[in-house]
Amino acid sequence: MQRRHFLNAMAGAAATGALTPFAAIAQALEQVKVIYGFPPGSAGDSVARRVAEKLGGTPYSKNPGYVENKPGAGGRIALETLKAAPADGSVLALAPVSALSVYPYIYPKLSYKPEDVTAVSIGAVMFHGLAVGPSVPAEVKTLKDFLAWAKANPEKASYGSPGAGSMPHLLGALLGMRAGVDLKHVPYRGTVPSITDLVGGQIAAAMNPSGDYLQYVKAGRIRVLATSGKKRSPFLPDVPTFAELGYPDVTSEEWFGFYAPARTPAATIATANAAITRALKDKAVIDALALVGLVANGGTPQDMAADQKAEYERWGPLVKQIGFTSES
Repeated sequence: MQRRHFLNAMAGAAATGALTPFAAIAQALEQVKVIYGFPPGSAGDSVARRVAEKLGGTPYSKNPGYVENKPGAGGRIALETLKAAPADGSVLALAPVSALSVYPYIYPKLSYKPEDVTAVSIGAVMFHGLAVGPSVPAEVKTLKDFLAWAKANPEKASYGSPGAGSMPHLLGALLGMRAGVDLKHVPYRGTVPSITDLVGGQIAAAMNPSGDYLQYVKAGRIRVLATSGKKRSPFLPDVPTFAELGYPDVTSEEWFGFYAPARTPAATIATANAAITRALKDKAVIDALALVGLVANGGTPQDMAADQKAEYERWGPLVKQIGFTSES
C-alpha cells in the first residue's frame, strides 16, 4: 500500500469527524453489532463487550449492542467483514491500531485499505509484555537472564504471539534483533491459545498484551520480565520496561479502536463516538477493563486518526529493519 493512500485516508477520516460535531442521527438504531477479530476471553474482547452492552438507551442505539468474534489472520478478518457491512452505524469493528498502521507494510495483498474504514473512537490502551513459563528455569528472573538462556538454548528459545505480523510478534522480533538472539516466533490465533501453551510449557515465552497475563502472574504460573510502555504498566508496577533495560525502540502503547465502514455519515460517526465515550467514562467499565490490564481511553475520531497516522509513520522503517512480510 502506498503511503499517499494512507495519509489521504487519515485526512478523510478526520474531515468526516469534523463535519458534524456530535450531531444526533435521525433515529436511534435498534441494535449495534461489534465485530472483534480475536477469540472470546482476551483483553480486547472485554473492551468490545463492556462498551457494546452500554450502547443501549442512547441516541445511537435503543438496545445494548452485541459482539461477534471473528478470530484469525491477526484480526484482519474483522476489518474485511466491516468493509462490506452497511455504512449506517449498525456494524462497528474493534481492532488494534496495528491492523491499520502496521499491516499495510506486511501484507502486500491486504484485502482492505485504510480508506475502507473510518475512525470512531479509541477504546482502550494496552501494554504488551514478555512472559516466560515453566519450561524456562526458575532462576531466569530478568530479561537479561532470559536472553542469556535463549542464546545458550537456541532450540528452546521460542515465543508465542497473537498472530504473525501482530504488534507483539514485531516487538519480539525487534527485541531478538537488538539483543542478537534468535528468538523463534510461534504464531497463534489470539492471545488466549498462546498463553495456554505458555502456561502448559509448550513454548518458552510469549509476547502478548500484559493484561492477559495478570491472573497467571497472581497464581505464580508465569513471570513477566518486561513491558512495552513508555512508562511502567500501572498493573505491573514492579516490572521494568524494555526501554529501561536498554531497548528503547521495543516500545508500544497499542490501542484498540472502534471503526465504522467508509461512507458512514458524519452524524452517525459523531453519535457513535458520543455513546462510546459515555460508556468509557462509566466506572463499571473502567474497573472491568483495569482487571484485564487495559486503560479506558476514548477521544475524538480526529485524535484517533492522527495517532494512527503517527504509528504508521513510525513503524514503516522498523518493519523494514525486521524484514518480515507475509511472503517471508
